[in-house]
Amino acid sequence: MAIVVHGVDGVRALPVGEPLGSSGLVEVTQEAVNRFAEATGDHQWIHVDVERAKAGPFGGPIAHGYRRCRWCRGCCRRSWSSPGSG
Repeated sequence: MAIVVHGVDGVRALPVGEPLGSSGLVEVTQEAVNRFAEATGDHQWIHVDVERAKAGPFGGPIAHGYRRCRWCRGCCRRSWSSPGSG
């Protein structure tokens, strides 16, 4: 169940350092990463070349930074809401 926050005063009233909630896990598949690469034209090897990425600094491919931001936004929407914020 999401925490409901009403406006700026509601945000200010939140206890500092306390979790707002959790959204559960989001599976990031290579197919989703590849589709994002197609949509954005960002075909950097660290995202789409699985074999080369295995030898890279993270031991495998990683999701695009901007895509991770969008996933985070979705997780936030499932954890808390602010009526009227869109």
